[in-house]
Amino acid sequence: MSDGDATRQYATFFVGGSYYGIEVQQVQEVLYEQRTTPVPLTSADVSGLINLRGQIVTAIDLRRRLGIRSRNPSDHEYVVVIRTPTGPLSLVVDSIGDVVTVDPNTIEMPPATLRGDARSLVLGVHLLDRQILQVLNVDRLLALVAA
Repeated sequence: MSDGDATRQYATFFVGGSYYGIEVQQVQEVLYEQRTTPVPLTSADVSGLINLRGQIVTAIDLRRRLGIRSRNPSDHEYVVVIRTPTGPLSLVVDSIGDVVTVDPNTIEMPPATLRGDARSLVLGVHLLDRQILQVLNVDRLLALVAA
């Protein structure tokens, strides 16, 4: 087995004080404070649209999607642009963490305390030295956005 098969790398970020990750291969780029154009009559968790070098990309506010209270208007926000089969999708998060490498065999089921969409969006958790990394299920997130 090669080293690439023995570990997984996650791009990490924070939302509402919780630590989340998405597999690095799914992340296109990370941006700081992108201007979002609101779109009427969309789902409450859609922040709007961003212009990514001429490409219009939907922005999902993960705080809203995960049922976490809204951020203060003065708080900074970051955008994690992920690759999807239908094109890029952006996730609005509170702050960016590091890329972490974990053993895929250490993943555990999501805790029973997660409720609603948060529970369905978390594939599992990794217990790290200082934090619990919640791995997001990008396929499930896409399904909710398309619904």
